[in-house]
Amino acid sequence: MPSRIYIGVSGWRYPAWRGVIYPRELPQRLELAYISRLMPTVEINGTFYSLQRPEQFERWFAGTPHDFVFSVKGPRFITHMKRLKDVRVPLSNFFASGVFNLRHKLGPVLWQFPPQQRFNRDRIVEFLEMLPKDTAAALSLARGRDLRRMRGRARLAIDAVRPIRHAFEIRHESFLDPDFVRLLRAHNAALVIADTAKRWPMPMDITADFVYVRLHGDKKLYQSGYSDRALDRWAERLRTWQAGGVSDGMTIAGTRLPRRARDVYCYFDNTDVKLRAPVDAQTLMRKLGQECKYTKSRLLKELLQTAPPH
Repeated sequence: MPSRIYIGVSGWRYPAWRGVIYPRELPQRLELAYISRLMPTVEINGTFYSLQRPEQFERWFAGTPHDFVFSVKGPRFITHMKRLKDVRVPLSNFFASGVFNLRHKLGPVLWQFPPQQRFNRDRIVEFLEMLPKDTAAALSLARGRDLRRMRGRARLAIDAVRPIRHAFEIRHESFLDPDFVRLLRAHNAALVIADTAKRWPMPMDITADFVYVRLHGDKKLYQSGYSDRALDRWAERLRTWQAGGVSDGMTIAGTRLPRRARDVYCYFDNTDVKLRAPVDAQTLMRKLGQECKYTKSRLLKELLQTAPPH
């Protein structure tokens, strides 16, 4: 399949969007259906805070277009609380919780590390070796779930063997180590290119057969929107990465991967000022020639007519 650029937002349930991004007449239960017709992907944030249930993943799958893609954020219990130590069972619980119900719409799994977490080579190696590279391996892992905790809330079936991509977002300078880049490349895991208003490092090493970008704000973390000029620059970067090239920016390692076309996933997370993320995402889409086929009035009418009763 040809490479694609997927542009979306981190999360979709924000009260400030109602009546502005979402029409006032739109029921809250249709918000994902609405945003999924304006852009091709979103990050699921709820999985970071707690385990979801299989029926929730099924609803997300059913409510979005056939070619829609979900990025799934890995649990903070694994990254922030356990700090990757002794996490086989929690990882099994995560994959047993219903992720397989996303079927072909399952995109990358995002693993975000806390700012205090330092590069611990042994733990990174163990975690990378534990992460399933496809849904068959994930199913095998999921069978090792905590039976008591996951009773009545597990999904242990896959519809097909599909690859699973993993991306790592770092926030501590100790990760600026060429050895970390080598480990990611050995496991085809992406180093997230994260714009954090210069609070944390933003290395741009390409480490996998895909690229993962998170835009948290370029002037003020989680708040500032992106200027037209800034979005032009990001559009050029995304095109370069999609074509297999290397863009501007700081890198950790001096070596580069062979040039090849890559999928690029880009998510706006400047959501403390809640209206910026979807506006910036749609502006960047237009700069890349990804025009939305819907007007707001047409989309609202279609959803209200076709949505099943609550």
